Amino acid sequence: MQYNLEDRKFRRTNKLTGTWLDNSAIHQRTVYHGVCDGEEDEVLTRRGSWSGRFDFLLSLLGYSVGLGNVWRFPYLCYNNGGGAFLIPFTVMLVIAGLPLMFMELSLAQYAGLGPAVLFKRLSPLLQGLGLGMVLVAGIVMLYYNVILAWTLFYMLASFEEPLPWKGCDHAWTSKFCYSYEDENKCLSQSGTYYMRECYANESLITNFIKVPKKPPAEEFFKNYVLQLSAGIEHTGNISITLALSLLAAWLIVFLCLCRGVKSSGKVVYFTALFPYVVLVMLFVRGITLPGARAGIQYYLEPDWGKLKSAQIWGDAAVQIFFALSPAWGGLLTLASYNKFTNNCYRDAIIVATSNILTSFFAGFVIFSILGFLAHELDTEVESVIDQGAGLAFVVFPEMVTKLQMPMFWSVLFFFMLLTLGLDSQFALMETVVTAILDTFPKLRRWKLRVVFGVALAGYIGGLVFITNSGMYWFQLVDKYAANWSVLLIAILECVLVAWIYGSQRFICNIEEMIGTRSRCFVIFWSTVWKVVTPATLCFILCFNWIQYKPVSYGKYSYPDWADIAGWAIGLLPIATVMITALYKLLTDSSNQPVIKQITDLLKPTDEWKAARPSLHHLEYDDHGIEI
Repeated sequence: MQYNLEDRKFRRTNKLTGTWLDNSAIHQRTVYHGVCDGEEDEVLTRRGSWSGRFDFLLSLLGYSVGLGNVWRFPYLCYNNGGGAFLIPFTVMLVIAGLPLMFMELSLAQYAGLGPAVLFKRLSPLLQGLGLGMVLVAGIVMLYYNVILAWTLFYMLASFEEPLPWKGCDHAWTSKFCYSYEDENKCLSQSGTYYMRECYANESLITNFIKVPKKPPAEEFFKNYVLQLSAGIEHTGNISITLALSLLAAWLIVFLCLCRGVKSSGKVVYFTALFPYVVLVMLFVRGITLPGARAGIQYYLEPDWGKLKSAQIWGDAAVQIFFALSPAWGGLLTLASYNKFTNNCYRDAIIVATSNILTSFFAGFVIFSILGFLAHELDTEVESVIDQGAGLAFVVFPEMVTKLQMPMFWSVLFFFMLLTLGLDSQFALMETVVTAILDTFPKLRRWKLRVVFGVALAGYIGGLVFITNSGMYWFQLVDKYAANWSVLLIAILECVLVAWIYGSQRFICNIEEMIGTRSRCFVIFWSTVWKVVTPATLCFILCFNWIQYKPVSYGKYSYPDWADIAGWAIGLLPIATVMITALYKLLTDSSNQPVIKQITDLLKPTDEWKAARPSLHHLEYDDHGIEI
């Protein structure tokens, strides 16, 4: 039904100026069901929003709290002075992690846009920042889902009785497979266990040489699951089992994101909270195991002298930066679906605090279990400590074989890893999808097809990681994809918002959303964004460069071409920023001096504005009062 606003007079308070407006001062155009001429497409292709505040908060929590909290932080804590590591970790949270998170949440919530279009309007010259973030998210998305595929494989394999990685009596084991059960049996017969054989002849024993001992879980992972080749140059075949697992992982992600944030926002009520239930269960079980106390002591025993080392501060900065994942586009994407008045400041503090507490608590869980494993193997805790995939797919599977009800604990652990990973994968994929839909708004009519297309492309792109050389590619991309470029993008983002756009102006934008803040708030955040956080990011960047070593996997050294390919992948996002900036300058038709061109292109465009509901989208009663 068509009607005209001029047929009905109304008045409304302008909240910014305190003046009264009538319809003539607002607009005098024909509307269709409350939409002005020319904006029908905008409503038909609306971005959508979170169904409730907790949808966003839990999505943000799930994105922030991921696999790194469980399989990397405890190792870093042990390796950097135990409990003393919490001091630099907390400091880096306050001066680097939290400021970047708060900045990105506020920026995207104010504009109501994802990274691809947000920076195009905020600063045309640096619109490549958004594209670079989307590239990072897209690359990480490809190999991150491979972890979920491994996890699904292990979770299903955990239903076998006995667990398939128990013992050395399998076709996939090598002569170096070392079974503690077989060794104990051999020792009880006064023999010597050597390379899966029990020897009683002393003359033979004297000729034995030292050989590597590989637990069955390690051989199961490398020889059966990965079917690992001799190197990255030996591609081999695609593992059919892992291909099906990867397909299942992408299918889960697609189904959870097919309706955008309205569907994923409901799924995270389970995926974000369930890991805490499992961690508590594992903690209760872990501290009741023999040797748990020794493991926790290794974890917590503080070495205050290490606080003088740059290593501990560098590790803390790197961990908190990559734990909260700013400059990947995920934070901007999630916040872009917020209501304009959502208190993003409170959300940032809640999630950042939850991140550090979850990491700390996960350390108790992991080290109580490692203490038990060391006790069972009659060795020191440091000999069984590992991180990353080694902890998840080698150390823990080996440990559960020694527990009562191993099937139960194995299924529970891998299901926890699955839910931890899914939340992060949701945000990564949503970043890519949102970038496409924000850039081409008319595609929102076919959002389901876009999500399916991204999932299909992600599956095809991930197949390289499940070939026989897949683990080598995984390590290569993991090292380079989200490293230097992400740090450089984060530094440029700070400079753009705090210096070029202006920290005071940005804080005014924040106050439009969450209300007026104190003078201390303004001074603190202005100083942090302009000086402290960029300086910290530069420190992290320099620390990474100083610590740089070519990628390796165990004792395998990558060929030069692989290292060059890694650098190309790593520098692609920041190269996108530079190429886009150069293109904007070369295509600028203003015929002004270069400095003037740069200055103008750094300023926000006329399209840069608050995402608050516009007046013609509001409804009024017969007396002109907003409903």
